[in-house]
Amino acid sequence: MLLALFSSLQCFAQDSVYTRKMVDKLSSKAFWGRGYTKNGMQKAADFLAAEYKKSGLIPFSNNYKQDFNFPVNTFPGKMQVEINGKNLAPGKDFIVNNESRSIKFKGNLSQKDSLNFLASPQLLVSLKDKLTWSVATEVGEITQIQINRKNFNDLPKKIMVDIENKFVPNFKASNICGLVKGTKYPDSILMITAHYDHLGGMGAETYFPGANDNAAGVATLLSLAKYYAANPQPYSVGFICFAAEEAGLLGSKYYTENPLLPLSKIKFLINLDLVGTGEAGMTVVNASVYPKAFSLLNQINDAHKYISKINSRGKAANSDHYFFTEKGVPAFFIYTQGGPPAYHDIFDKSETLPLNEYNDLFKLIVNFNKNLMN
Repeated sequence: MLLALFSSLQCFAQDSVYTRKMVDKLSSKAFWGRGYTKNGMQKAADFLAAEYKKSGLIPFSNNYKQDFNFPVNTFPGKMQVEINGKNLAPGKDFIVNNESRSIKFKGNLSQKDSLNFLASPQLLVSLKDKLTWSVATEVGEITQIQINRKNFNDLPKKIMVDIENKFVPNFKASNICGLVKGTKYPDSILMITAHYDHLGGMGAETYFPGANDNAAGVATLLSLAKYYAANPQPYSVGFICFAAEEAGLLGSKYYTENPLLPLSKIKFLINLDLVGTGEAGMTVVNASVYPKAFSLLNQINDAHKYISKINSRGKAANSDHYFFTEKGVPAFFIYTQGGPPAYHDIFDKSETLPLNEYNDLFKLIVNFNKNLMN
């Protein structure tokens, strides 16, 4: 029988004010999208390591950071586009494809089809209904400019573009790892993870805040770290904030290939990504892979009425849980639904992120972990 299932949690220490403060901080201009220019990712890594230390977490090894390197295409400087003599705003009116290279060009556009226009063999202009950006680990052969067709009514005929890219072959990043040792079974670990990187900046003036993706997940992780540090459990509870998720799950892949704690000691892993909403419920990736654990999660949720709906999803390589599952570590990836539609754009801001299910999600995770330990 699940002894803790219907019990109330004691000494509950979730702090909504702290969580909101962390989302505000991590998605602020100071961290420049937690990415690849203006030291955004490095500043975020230093900040998270300091928060671990304040909460009382101990490092997995000699320090909180696990360093690794990877190539990345960045856009640190010039980001100017004019269409038909109109100056376009980066992020709002246009984005540059993430694999693009530097280009300086002025000339006419020829229509290729209803959505694509050629300026030269090296420059393509495309009309899009929504502008979403990403991260590239290589440089392509051409530069592509994507224009928000909702903000531009005329067909593009003339273009002036001045864009600067910088390819960094060995960008240094760090996973941030901390632990609360178990009081009875310290070699059994429950792991909580979230990626802290986002898309960084596009040019010298435009950055992508990444409030829901994934400042919200990191803020929830930090709140759970504070709770478990103040309330040690029979099992150890580990915390990893991954870098380079947006570049292809590179931080979690590196960790699973170079684990600082044996993967065999991880009894269950919960990965948090895109958890800043929740009015339409939440989804659990790997639910069908681990049906007993998913049933337990639903029993707890039904008993306490935390989340309005929990949707089941199968295996998917869509966040940092994936490489752990591939190595035999049981894991759920949790994301919430509803709320603002902002995603991989400049509008994913803290001030529009509701965090309306933070408290309930926090309680659900703590109660789920408590039952796993029983």
